[in-house]
Amino acid sequence: MNIKSKLASFAAISFLTSVSTSPLWAAEESQAALKAEAKITEAQAEKTALARVAGGKIKSSELEREHGKLIWSFDISQPKPRNIREVQVDAKTGMIASEATETPKQLAKEKAADMKAK
Repeated sequence: MNIKSKLASFAAISFLTSVSTSPLWAAEESQAALKAEAKITEAQAEKTALARVAGGKIKSSELEREHGKLIWSFDISQPKPRNIREVQVDAKTGMIASEATETPKQLAKEKAADMKAK
């Protein structure tokens, strides 16, 4: 094996090692593991969440583990008032795990805190 082949092999191994250990890769792997663990699909959970907010529209959704429970979390916009309802659906049972309302003022405060943390 010549020096160019050795360098190319080393570069490929280094690249693959850095990709497989990067946080982004780990996050994707984690989401795949969470989805494999969930018994309720995102579509099923979305239907349950939307049933709790008349006229609501999904702004964002996320599968996460919170307080030891695997949940689908949905931020749902409301036409009036301009609040956001966060509805969490248990990803194993399909039952509502929690609900909370965030006002535009609370959302702005949360966004500012997120920007400061970055």
